[in-house]
Amino acid sequence: MAEKLTTIAFDADDTLWHNEQFFRITQDRFFRLLADHADPDHLDQRLLEAERRNVGHYGFGIKGFMLSMIETAIEVTDSKVPASVIAEIIAAGQEMLRHPIELLPHAREAVEAAASRYRVLLITKGDLLDQERKLAQSGLGELFDGVEIVSDKTAPVYTRIFDGRAEGAARAMMVGNSMKSDVLPVIEAGGWGVYVPHGQTWALEHADPPEGHGRFREIPDLGALMPLLFEFE
Repeated sequence: MAEKLTTIAFDADDTLWHNEQFFRITQDRFFRLLADHADPDHLDQRLLEAERRNVGHYGFGIKGFMLSMIETAIEVTDSKVPASVIAEIIAAGQEMLRHPIELLPHAREAVEAAASRYRVLLITKGDLLDQERKLAQSGLGELFDGVEIVSDKTAPVYTRIFDGRAEGAARAMMVGNSMKSDVLPVIEAGGWGVYVPHGQTWALEHADPPEGHGRFREIPDLGALMPLLFEFE
């Protein structure tokens, strides 16, 4: 390698612990609440449109999801949605905010192994309080040399983080389940992007892989991370 790898950064949601499945469960509950007003496919489309419009206003995470569901409920019922339905949506969101953290397979081993050889960072986006809660419950917090909770993941954001907490992006690797957020912008910044597929990924996080790019890697799960890192030593 032209430059020795010194820093490994991990995404959090659906890379280290389960997250998207709880959004799917809540979304199905939302569909049932509004079943008399629209079919699930139509509601799914309208909700996704609302999330796409609102992410710039509310950011990523449960609170923005709740507000997008409420907005969609108002729109599809021509502003006639019962207050009881709004209350159910809020209750569903609050349940998500209280849900215990469940680590994904190999998550702890991968972070521990990386921390024994590299500087390790957590870089996640979303609501500050919720991400702090999840990190505290995960039991992984003490393993990280630094934690960055950002409003979005872009090449300039990664450049700032790796310049400040590492020796620049060229000597850093980002490991995550989102091609759009965890891989492409890191490679654009000059770092290594490692894609770890997850069975459920939010539609707004989909992107085409940078096939053939020298700094792109894909592994089936976190259990394959250390064998990959051995190639860099």
